Amino acid sequence: MDYRNVGASGLKVSSIALGTMTWGRDTDEMDAADQLAEFTQAGGTLVDTAASYGDGAAEELLGSLMRSGLADRDDLVICTKSGSKLRGQHFQTDASRGNLIDNLTESLCRLGTDRVDLWLVQRPDPAVPLEETLGALQWAVDTGKARYIGLSNHPAWVTARAHSLVQNAGLGAGLTAVEVEYSLLNRRVERELAPAASAMGLGLLAWSPLGRGVLTGKYRHGVPADSRAASPHLQGFVTPYLTSAAAAVVEAVATAADGLGVAPLDVALAWVRGRAGVASAILGARTAAQLHTSLVGADLVLPPEIEDALDEVSAPD
Repeated sequence: MDYRNVGASGLKVSSIALGTMTWGRDTDEMDAADQLAEFTQAGGTLVDTAASYGDGAAEELLGSLMRSGLADRDDLVICTKSGSKLRGQHFQTDASRGNLIDNLTESLCRLGTDRVDLWLVQRPDPAVPLEETLGALQWAVDTGKARYIGLSNHPAWVTARAHSLVQNAGLGAGLTAVEVEYSLLNRRVERELAPAASAMGLGLLAWSPLGRGVLTGKYRHGVPADSRAASPHLQGFVTPYLTSAAAAVVEAVATAADGLGVAPLDVALAWVRGRAGVASAILGARTAAQLHTSLVGADLVLPPEIEDALDEVSAPD
């Protein structure tokens, strides 16, 4: 496992992060404990969670595992997100100062810690002035409840405006990171956000680097009964990538994997980790065995000719 600074900041994280989106729902306490142990033993430090994951269940479970002594709080870099809640099939967003502060206070209680290392606003909220949202982030740093701050799933222009507002106000805490989906099946970040983040000194945290699981090759011949695509509440998350265009990319990844003698997920993960500006790729697994498989090839570096071929076959329109 290698470690990287997040953008131009002094925050250092493992290049692979442990995602907890399914914790407390599809991933029970025993599986979560096994995952955290597997991750930390491999040298992983960054754990990514959110108040919206399982309506707080993921944070509660992570906090319980830390309190049990499974992992030392000081050995982890905890990133959590606020301002969004899943209601039925839709997210309800509230990035107002009051709601963000309440969210963070509740998150710290569930996690059983007095601070998070990185706090992100999970989604943009057009109903709330950006200055108000940024004020809540500044408050978190000023009070010591968050060491670093950033945005998640925000478009490039909003990220750039937020950065400018922070710079013009002369606030002590600048933005550090942007978390966004990034994989061979979703390269939209490269159009504007990645170049903007680089220019502003922000680090990229890539969620779903395995294309929501599709790049592992598990869906090449159908939908496995135990997969996310077969899950009632996660089916809609995966099916957008079960297309003929995505299948062509998956086959290219599988061909590269065969040539290198590794698994397709190793190739897909190495491609994301090798992209400019990416500080960490966030992996979410259902079981420790799945996570172990993902961590085996954590140090793989793709040969330039394979990287170029994958770039070409996955190039966005």
